[in-house]
Amino acid sequence: MTTEARTIGRTVIQGRSRVLDYIELMKPELTFLSVLSALCGFYLGSTGAMNIAHFIHTAVGTILLGGGAGAINQYLERSFDALMKRTERRPLPSGRLFPEEALLFGVVLSLAGLAELTLFINGLTGFLGALTFITYIFLYTPLKRVTPFSTIVGAIPGALPPLIGWAAARNAISVESWALFSILFCWQIPHFLSLAWMYKKDYARAGFRMLTVGDDSGKTTTRQIVAFTVILIPATLFSSYLGLTGLAYTIAALTLGGMFLTIGFLFLRSAHLVADTQQQNVNMYARRMFFASLLYLPLLMIVMSMDKI
Repeated sequence: MTTEARTIGRTVIQGRSRVLDYIELMKPELTFLSVLSALCGFYLGSTGAMNIAHFIHTAVGTILLGGGAGAINQYLERSFDALMKRTERRPLPSGRLFPEEALLFGVVLSLAGLAELTLFINGLTGFLGALTFITYIFLYTPLKRVTPFSTIVGAIPGALPPLIGWAAARNAISVESWALFSILFCWQIPHFLSLAWMYKKDYARAGFRMLTVGDDSGKTTTRQIVAFTVILIPATLFSSYLGLTGLAYTIAALTLGGMFLTIGFLFLRSAHLVADTQQQNVNMYARRMFFASLLYLPLLMIVMSMDKI
């Protein structure tokens, strides 16, 4: 291979690597869940023939806004991410991207997302998008280093995407859309606390005041997880009570909720076996709870969409 060919090949690889780094800045896993819940809200809120153009704009706007918020979050937390094993290989703490370019990328994406939702759909959708961005960046992000209640605050922007989708479909917010909000809100607590338990040493090292950091046995954490998992079950049934979904969804919601709650109880039980020899079981059930949460929400939304009345 000639020197010129090797140089071109290396440039292509570096270019691809930077593209992947920018994608990583967008927190694709979280952005995917936001888009999925927004589109679910749009579909459930649609009456008559679905507006395909608005559906596409909702997807694009949510991707841009969620990705931009993720990039700005990583910019703000870059020094703390460098202290945690889970995040030390992210583009900013590893030095693969400069902070200024990450910030610019996040700002441009966020503004583009807000413009997409406001100009191509309606003002209410844009307002909800802005509210999601503001509560995530200016409330949740700084509060993580101040109080364990930041998890509750962070559940608000995480639960707003279904309202964004509903508003995009109807240009209004109704009680059915708040039912969707309640599902996302309750789901996030067991989802995040199980993750926070898995990486509690990381969070402690970086100075984040998560509930798990001072909870050596896991008893307080698991009580919170079980409490919100219990509340999640009636929250999922509220849409059927309102006539938004039917019997098939009700059965699926009870089944999924029961399975999710069972794992939560096992997590709780393992935490109350306080002997050091049982600590491995606590960690095992934390991982099971986290991965169960990743399966639970998409499955619930798929069934909810399929059983729309």
